[in-house]
Amino acid sequence: MRYENEQDWRSASEKHVVLFAMSGLGKTHVSNLLRDSGDWFHYSIDYRIGTRYMGEFIEDNAKREAMKNPFLRELLMSDSIYIGSNITFENLSPVSSYLGKPGDPELGGLPIAEFQRRQAQFECAERRALLDTAYFIERAKDLYQYPHFICDTGGSICEWVDPEDPKDEILSALSKAALMVWIKGSDEHTEELIRRFDRAPKPMAYQPKFLTECWEHYLHETGKSETRVDPDAFIRWTYGRALAHRQPLYRAMAKNWGVTVDASDMATVRDTSDFSAVIGAALANR
Repeated sequence: MRYENEQDWRSASEKHVVLFAMSGLGKTHVSNLLRDSGDWFHYSIDYRIGTRYMGEFIEDNAKREAMKNPFLRELLMSDSIYIGSNITFENLSPVSSYLGKPGDPELGGLPIAEFQRRQAQFECAERRALLDTAYFIERAKDLYQYPHFICDTGGSICEWVDPEDPKDEILSALSKAALMVWIKGSDEHTEELIRRFDRAPKPMAYQPKFLTECWEHYLHETGKSETRVDPDAFIRWTYGRALAHRQPLYRAMAKNWGVTVDASDMATVRDTSDFSAVIGAALANR
């Protein structure tokens, strides 16, 4: 690891951290807090995906929909209007909207083959964005003189790595550049995430094998054809299973490549000193 113990961490003039966890456990909140301190560069993996690696897919999809409207088609064809993605750190919905949900097209669903195609695009994009981390550490220091760096990953990081492989490309690159920190939620956190997702289900990325198994199981269990599946019902049904699928992967990532911080402890962070103390304690308890 980049910092072997608490003393290494506390004495480091440059602190580099990668946060990973399920969405909703405070990664972005803490990253924004550190960024606002003025000494930390905030690298958002989802923002990098949406602006660098999937921006063209997102914009082309919006243009494709606009072309179905005769009025908008004429304006687009004459270059009279511009359609772009207004993605920000606080609003990453263009990415999730593009990913979509599989199922009945009358309910906003995508054919499963198209959904899988977009999932593959996202996997490629996230892999590349994660491997850009070291580059952004150097860029932040060279261009802006930021001494410290926080990488705010997406919840799906665990889908593309093998935490048991000591030569895993992504984990090797990340752990060399920064300290990997898992924000571990409790059973109560998990229940709250499920309740929150049930109220407002949103698209997410899945490991291909896991997605195929869930899709086939759901069709068998409900007896529905692919084009009659309620998209929201499917991703609600899948969410709890996705949490259970990801938990052991996160745990292995923390055990083999980094440290663990309980979400309740991370929630106490109010400033950079708090953050440093929480990470130091995690290293001391490793």
